[in-house]
Amino acid sequence: MPFKPKFISFDCYGTLINFEMGPTAKKLFEDRVPADRMPAFLDSFRFYRLDEVLGEWKPFFDVVENSIQRACKAHGVDYRPSDAIALYDAVPTWQPHPNVVETLEAIAPHVPLVILSNSMVDLIPASVAHLQAPFHAVYTAEEARAYKPRAEMFEYMFDQLGCGPDQMMHVSSSFRYDLMTAHDLGFMANAFIDRAHEPACEGYGVNRLTDVRQLPGLLGLEYPPRTATTKRVA
Repeated sequence: MPFKPKFISFDCYGTLINFEMGPTAKKLFEDRVPADRMPAFLDSFRFYRLDEVLGEWKPFFDVVENSIQRACKAHGVDYRPSDAIALYDAVPTWQPHPNVVETLEAIAPHVPLVILSNSMVDLIPASVAHLQAPFHAVYTAEEARAYKPRAEMFEYMFDQLGCGPDQMMHVSSSFRYDLMTAHDLGFMANAFIDRAHEPACEGYGVNRLTDVRQLPGLLGLEYPPRTATTKRVA
């Protein structure tokens, strides 16, 4: 049976926008980190970013700066103040994953779209513009004063929308940042876009999708939509 949510909320970076923090760091540090040590270095950078958002809110630049400094310290790598600036400044240049724009366009006339992002008010607009979709609302960690996976950020969204989780669907490519919390908060439905940057987890009742183009089907929508020149193939 298709889901009929009042709103559908999306994680932005990693789910809709190709989150290239790792590749950006790899290129930035290739003169300081040997190739055989680079995977472990990037894993540490990824872990420290998660650790940095679990406490009190801080600007996202500080999250990036602190996490890359901690990764450098853990691996004995020289840190330069310009590193954090380069990583942060790259964020607005990242583009949508394939088929995301078309899929959002197919859903938007039927279910209001919402972004819930661990971002900043002045950072998110460029990424939203890349998505080319008519979003009903865009909420950032800066506004909520909390980062996902903390429940406070989701609760901020509920308050702004005047809608509880039991009337919403949440979509993400991350269990650790989004889907575990969404499950515990009681969303009507959750969709995991498996982009292979994080393993799937059993027991959280998600709808696992290997292609974002499968999402309209969960909502009972035909994709691609039929037009006057499109015929159904038997």
